[in-house]
Amino acid sequence: MRRPSKVSARLQSIVDPRLEKPLLHLHAAINVDSFWNAVQDVMEAALPTCFIGLTLQHSPILPGIAKSTEKLSGSFFPIAPIEKYFKAHPHRNVVFIGDFYSDKSHFRRSSFYRDCMMPINGRCAIGLFFWDVRRLLAAIIVVRSVQQGELSRCEMRLVRHLHPQFQTALGRLRLLERERAERVALEQFMRRVPLPTALLRWNLRLVYRNQAAAEFCAGWQHGFSGLRFIKLKAPLPPEILDRCRLLKNRWKQLTSLGLAPANFRDETVRHLTRRDLRATISLKQISSAAVARPHFLIEFESLHGSPATRYQTSGASLSHLVRLTSR
Repeated sequence: MRRPSKVSARLQSIVDPRLEKPLLHLHAAINVDSFWNAVQDVMEAALPTCFIGLTLQHSPILPGIAKSTEKLSGSFFPIAPIEKYFKAHPHRNVVFIGDFYSDKSHFRRSSFYRDCMMPINGRCAIGLFFWDVRRLLAAIIVVRSVQQGELSRCEMRLVRHLHPQFQTALGRLRLLERERAERVALEQFMRRVPLPTALLRWNLRLVYRNQAAAEFCAGWQHGFSGLRFIKLKAPLPPEILDRCRLLKNRWKQLTSLGLAPANFRDETVRHLTRRDLRATISLKQISSAAVARPHFLIEFESLHGSPATRYQTSGASLSHLVRLTSR
């Protein structure tokens, strides 16, 4: 008979029956709120009656979203010490908050100790950090009271085994929000057919481009006179991609300063020689609480509406709608 592997035996030994239902809820989370509720359920089952904090949308360390089980006068996320620590020790997953400081004396004089530890009579604090390559996605901060004491070796092992569970749930949540954002953006510009429209992900990878946009990209770069003889797999014009990169950097600068780019100004790119051709670039994000980064929505238009471009709405709507749905 086949003997069970050491890995499976180890996993079976740390899966507490009390965690089964909370973990199912965690992996069923479909948005930030349900994820936050599931995080509380899992941590309550693993480490009962602890303070729990969750941060999301870090740019690069400063969180855009912060939730906690108790209201505090200050922050439970010490930005400067964390940033300094991860420069020297990148991508650590589970870290005691005290390790972010040079010694216990500095820790006890810190704003984190004053604003988070003292109000709840905290004894020890630990952070779970979640990364996407080099970018910090989220963090979970857990604080134990003096009555609860330090984390035991068994509890630390459990926390380390829970980390990949949270990481997997976060990855699934990002995919769901990306799909939801793409669907909403598609619904928005589907109403505007036959306006030539393209959608790019945050990494500038093309997600969607309707037939009208494919023709416009080809005409933008090669001219519209011989458009029917040009292959319609032309890439996006480089000047438009450059402007997307500019918008991307501007968005990062705003979020790093803690500013919400809700009313981010659209960018307009004009053709170098044909000034009647232009593209409008806008950032689209499904909600301010999204984990996924925004998408770039690009809308092309000809101000003169010459017959060569064939993008006038009269007489062209049906043909473009047929082309769009056939893809």
